[in-house]
Amino acid sequence: MALYWRKKRNVNAAEVLSWRARGIRDGGTLTRLNTKVLRRILLEDNRDFSKVWSKTSKSTILYENGKIYLENYLKCYSCVHSEPHALYDLPKRSKIDKFEDTLLCQSSLETTLASPSDHKPSLLFLTANNWLYRLSDSTGQELERVFLSSKHTFRYLSWDVSQEIFYVKSVLAVSYSKKAMKLFSFEHIVQKYLVEKLTLGKPSSLLNGKTVGDVPFGIPVNIQITDCPPVLFEVSCSSNGVQIGGFPWHYIHTPPQKCHQGTHHFRSLKDRTMALNGIQNMSCYSLERDAIFFHPDDSGRIIHAGPSTINILKILGELNSGLPSKVVEDFSMATHRNNISTSQVTVTSSGRIVKRRFQQLDDDPDQETFRTVIYEDELDLLAVVVTNGADEEGKAQVRLHDNQSGELLKTVDLLEPWDETYRHDLIFDKDTIVHIEQKNTNVCCHIYKLKTATK
Repeated sequence: MALYWRKKRNVNAAEVLSWRARGIRDGGTLTRLNTKVLRRILLEDNRDFSKVWSKTSKSTILYENGKIYLENYLKCYSCVHSEPHALYDLPKRSKIDKFEDTLLCQSSLETTLASPSDHKPSLLFLTANNWLYRLSDSTGQELERVFLSSKHTFRYLSWDVSQEIFYVKSVLAVSYSKKAMKLFSFEHIVQKYLVEKLTLGKPSSLLNGKTVGDVPFGIPVNIQITDCPPVLFEVSCSSNGVQIGGFPWHYIHTPPQKCHQGTHHFRSLKDRTMALNGIQNMSCYSLERDAIFFHPDDSGRIIHAGPSTINILKILGELNSGLPSKVVEDFSMATHRNNISTSQVTVTSSGRIVKRRFQQLDDDPDQETFRTVIYEDELDLLAVVVTNGADEEGKAQVRLHDNQSGELLKTVDLLEPWDETYRHDLIFDKDTIVHIEQKNTNVCCHIYKLKTATK
């Protein structure tokens, strides 16, 4: 590959943009070089994260793409510089048309759009009265609006990353008493049950010639399912569902039977064969259950996180080999704890035997405990939040580990106490660490920025 790039040849703009979108050559190469430089700077001994800003609000605080949103998305602060500063402040909205959900929208470089401004990041906002707005990410200016429906209530926005589309979801839900999950082909549903293809701003026969997206018609239902589509995949599972990933494809699930509680089963998606070492059990005694998910770095590895241990697993196997795959440990991280377990029986000075009624939990705030695992894709680092309340006041530390080896590279102490009775969210975004905590009726946001350490 290196020899190929040394050859001089002419390429067209479309080819270059396609390369950039896939992280190859030119812009892609420059971006990867810049992130490698930033990683080296971040990990230098004379660099540290310092707390530069705090803010309290009565409503939800969110961080997205280098910006902080307060007052239900009406106030926006930019976090790009050394300290956050106000970017824009939108007028207050009534309860009827308040923002319910938001989604950051960015186009790929090789896509041609109608207006140059469309290539810049924008925000999609869903309102309580079923309007979908598109606002400028940097100014809050309204760019576009669409009315969704006067019949259905929508509350959620989300991405289908694999298909590069977003969807709007209502509060209707389909549930069954049977503990199973079924997968259907969306492509098959569209091909068989699509009544009419719709275009925003164009008339539709489903609306008797009225325009799609206008008030009060909105976007009509253009898929009518008349029978049950073929089931692609079905598996019995507990309430935590099924995850699919790995190389070759596998799925992870917990069977619904009581005897399998706390276990995670790895099976081949092709023929449902159980992988060798394919039952993982953290065996932790805690209030919060252990978490298991496919690694977001697309390596096919698995992150299995508990209160005292984090295991990075991988699946070894070959397609069409006829042999079962095998689950092995790539690396592991553990908290520093006293290995002497607390005895359930105590003998008093008078010789009386007292039995403890309760066993100490693995996620007890009084001992060092893993709370969150975050992957920073641009720096290829794992940020692990560790708490320790041994000194009565809960302290938290962010430990930065190499994503490939698990080696501990840097630690960041959070200055504010970490109270486990409240909800906490931590975001690690290149040179910025954001800690958002819920305290009774208030929400507090703390910003840490990378600085040169002072002696």
